[in-house]
Amino acid sequence: MRLVGPSGEQVGIVPLAKALELAQEYDLDLVEVAANARPPVCKLMDYGKFKYESAMKAREARKNQAHTVIKEMKLRPKIDPHDYDTKKGHVERFLKQGDKVKITIMFRGREQSRPELGRRLLQRLAEDVQELGFVESTPKQDGRNMIMVLGPHKKKTEAMAEAREAQAARKAERRGDDTAPAEPAEA
Repeated sequence: MRLVGPSGEQVGIVPLAKALELAQEYDLDLVEVAANARPPVCKLMDYGKFKYESAMKAREARKNQAHTVIKEMKLRPKIDPHDYDTKKGHVERFLKQGDKVKITIMFRGREQSRPELGRRLLQRLAEDVQELGFVESTPKQDGRNMIMVLGPHKKKTEAMAEAREAQAARKAERRGDDTAPAEPAEA
């Protein structure tokens, strides 16, 4: 078998008995790396440490992974201006966090005969949040509801990284304020 040493150097082609002897000498494990190669390739390594490091790399990769989330916001065609501003604020927050937003306008009774009111409201909302997101699917009538999906300009991972940086800055600022010397009290 072809043997690779503990620090990655090539030992050469050695018999199995000699490879096992070297593994005991270095107090390491003999791990087969490429079984299909001619001759098979083995490496001297601490297998427990290798497994631990690979598990930590996988964990770190999962931590940086982002799940696509679709948030939903429901509106009515006859919405009060203040309520509209509140709902728009929620949509902006969702887009800043990197989430998609599904906006549903619910029509009741005679409102169903005036779908242009809902379409106008959705267009207004899309224009108000265009610096944070874009219209992913145009308004569509679906029975009593009209639906539009907004997608963020930023990817979820970018938004998460920005949030972590902002949180670290706030922590540093708080620590800086706590360690500042107190003003002496005048008597």
